[in-house]
Amino acid sequence: MNQPLEDLGAHIKSSMTSAIEGVSVAFGELTIAARADQIATVITFLRDDPRGRFTTLVDICGVDYPERAKRFDVVYHLLSMHLNQRIRIKVETDEDTPVPSIAAIYPCADWFEREAFDMYGILFANHPDLRRLLTDYGFQGFPLRKDFPLSGHVEVRYDAEQQRVIYEPVKLTQAFRNFDFLSPWEGMTLPGDEKAAAEKK
Repeated sequence: MNQPLEDLGAHIKSSMTSAIEGVSVAFGELTIAARADQIATVITFLRDDPRGRFTTLVDICGVDYPERAKRFDVVYHLLSMHLNQRIRIKVETDEDTPVPSIAAIYPCADWFEREAFDMYGILFANHPDLRRLLTDYGFQGFPLRKDFPLSGHVEVRYDAEQQRVIYEPVKLTQAFRNFDFLSPWEGMTLPGDEKAAAEKK
C-alpha cells in the first residue's frame, strides 16, 4: 500500500541528495526532512517535477521543541491534484536563523509565513512583508511557544474616558471565583416560586 510513496520518496532523495536529510512513510503520508537553507529548492522541485507536480500549498505551520538547540520545526504541506497525494516537508531552525521564504514560489505562503512569525517568532528571509498578522500592534512575545505564559502579559481594551486603546497587565479575577456548577433549573428562585411553595403547604 505504501510502495508508491516509498518510491516517490526514494526518487526525491536521489534527485536532491544534498538538500534531503531523510524520508519516511507513516500513516499513509510521505514526510521529507530537508535542510532549511535548501527549502526553496526542494519546494520548487516538488512543484515542477513530473513525478510529483505538487502544485498546491495547503499549509505552513510551526512546531516548538524548546529543549532542542534548533527549537522549531517549520512544516510544509503540499498537495498534488495529479497524484491525489499529499506530502509533508519539515525543516529545523532556531530563534535567530531565518528560513528562506517560499512566497515567490507559492504566493499564498505570504500569510502562512506571517502567521508562523507572529505565533512562534520564526523568521523568514526575503519575505515581502514579514510582520504580525493575528496579534495586536506592539504585542510582546509569541503565543504558541511552549514557554509563553498561559495568562499572557497584557490585555488590550478601549478606554472611553481616554478615547484610545490601552494596555493593562492581565488580571485573572475569574480564577478566584467559586462556581457551583448546578443546573440552571436548580438552586435558583424565579418570580412566582413563592406561589408554588404556598400551595404545597
